[in-house]
Amino acid sequence: MTSKERVLAALRRQPVDRVPIFLWYHPETALRLGRLLGIPPSRVGEAMGNDVLQAWVNNNYAMEGITHENEGDWHVDFWGIRWVKRGAFNQAEGYPLAKATAEEVREYVFPLAHCEELLAQMESVVSQAEASFIGCDVSPCVFEMYCRLRGMERAFLDLAEDQELAESLLARCADFAVLLAEQACDRFPLDWLWTGDDVASHRGLMLSPTTWRRLVKPHLQRVIAVGKAQGLWVAYHCCGALREIIPDLIEIGVDVLNPIQHGCPGMEADKLKEDFGRELAFMGGLDNLHTIPYGTPEEVYRSTRALIESMSRDGGGYILAASHTIPPETPEENIFALLAAANVSREEIFDRASDIRARSRQRTQ
Repeated sequence: MTSKERVLAALRRQPVDRVPIFLWYHPETALRLGRLLGIPPSRVGEAMGNDVLQAWVNNNYAMEGITHENEGDWHVDFWGIRWVKRGAFNQAEGYPLAKATAEEVREYVFPLAHCEELLAQMESVVSQAEASFIGCDVSPCVFEMYCRLRGMERAFLDLAEDQELAESLLARCADFAVLLAEQACDRFPLDWLWTGDDVASHRGLMLSPTTWRRLVKPHLQRVIAVGKAQGLWVAYHCCGALREIIPDLIEIGVDVLNPIQHGCPGMEADKLKEDFGRELAFMGGLDNLHTIPYGTPEEVYRSTRALIESMSRDGGGYILAASHTIPPETPEENIFALLAAANVSREEIFDRASDIRARSRQRTQ
């Protein structure tokens, strides 16, 4: 099966030759694997057997798509958010509307003039649309984008002190995600629209379910509706313990839930499968905090096999992934054991890396 066929079959609850894979590698992990395989870090996912290719076109590109070499290096994105390299990742440390008056918030202009630059991130992805399952990430969509503009503390104060202002800016955050989604769906051969909005912590929702349903859900539904109108699958990403709103997500059209964050209350993968597996497919669930980095290869293999078997029962509906990135402290043997549990052999990985090197040489000749 091609990657596209494999993912589509899993989502349709049809037989697959192996479980689809979409693993995210910490930048340091990707750098190390790239050296081992003799390929650029950006091609590691491809060599390791990933079946989904996607790119960020909303503000997650500013966070994850722009890399810096040195600790403390920074940039200001099209939204006016200041991102600083802390460790391997960029962290938001400057919020353009943190000290803005209500009038200044209302006058804030989203980066409409940069839509073409943002959408251009998809070009390298869609060039492989024939065999790969193609996604476009338009997150963060609503509340998380609001927090990046105002800062989290100010965002919660707005909800308490000026709900009219909050409702207006939440709507405009969603408007921009809708615009990008519409243009991406019109322009590119997509298989799913990837949405997202981190509204939960490790312990539970950051907003009450009532507040989320009133202020966030209707706007998230508008973004999802763009993908549904095009006949696409719609994936939704939210870290943390969000079980309380999973029925709402199903109601507004979410097809795939990510990342099933291991260890969060109510997010036990097998229980989610039992309760929601008929209506929802899942991506994630691998314990990237304990077993994957610190277990033995045998423990990693067994836990991965158990997760695949549990989440693939009743016809499928599962894509193998971790609760977050594969961390840099993960031994290479553990990564190979994880993939072996998904029926991806070490030999297959090195063969794909060899093909990547050969194609690269051909392009430069």
